[in-house]
Amino acid sequence: MSSPGLVSLVGAGPGDPELLTVRAVLRLQAADVVFYDALVDRAVLHHSPRARWAYVGKRAGRPSISQRTIERLMIRRALRGERVVRLKSGDPFVFGRGGEEALALAAAGIPCEVVPGVSTALAAPGLSGIPVTHRGLSAAFVVVSGHAEAAFAPVLGSLEPASATIVVLMGLQTRALVAERLLSRGWAPHTPAAVLLSAGTAEACRWRGTLVELGACGLPERHPMLPGVLVIGASVAIAEQLEGLASGLRTTVSARASE
Repeated sequence: MSSPGLVSLVGAGPGDPELLTVRAVLRLQAADVVFYDALVDRAVLHHSPRARWAYVGKRAGRPSISQRTIERLMIRRALRGERVVRLKSGDPFVFGRGGEEALALAAAGIPCEVVPGVSTALAAPGLSGIPVTHRGLSAAFVVVSGHAEAAFAPVLGSLEPASATIVVLMGLQTRALVAERLLSRGWAPHTPAAVLLSAGTAEACRWRGTLVELGACGLPERHPMLPGVLVIGASVAIAEQLEGLASGLRTTVSARASE
């Protein structure tokens, strides 16, 4: 009996194919089959021209393949001796169910490795000019899932006002509840906040305002198909400063060029 193949749980990053790691590209190039998620840019798959591509994505409110079925498919292909890539947006272990898949593979005796990816929790703010930590403003950041109040309420309820930058993944539909929870905990209504949609892609767009305005932000309704991230905290204001400095630099360069 042949030995089982290798399953690589690979992070595809926040969307931009150029943000793949070198190791991720190498695993894709060597793959026999790639099981990829909904938010993975299909351009990434061109690193696997000889592999079979299988879509196993999940999007809220839409029919999708079960997690158990995905695990069975990976195990079946690995038992044939194939090199399997499980391609996930962001990082496999940041709300990506990568831990569950790793456990299922280990229980089946399948060799497995994790290839970390650039997490959207860090990339979306960074690409939008928002540092999640900044000296004098924020010495910590917290990442929570916003898909249900039961998931984020205990974490947000434990934070002292203005004690950290808060990054909420999968929280577009619950943004009003997030804001209400923080305001009830004593966070200042004028705390800077941002909604970042499809960061790292050509469709990227954003809104910036205050915590008290966050629930009424209409950007997600205008782009209902785009995934997004919420960022709350003093360091969100850095983005405006950076834009002002960049605008001033462009004006100076333009003036010099016209002389």
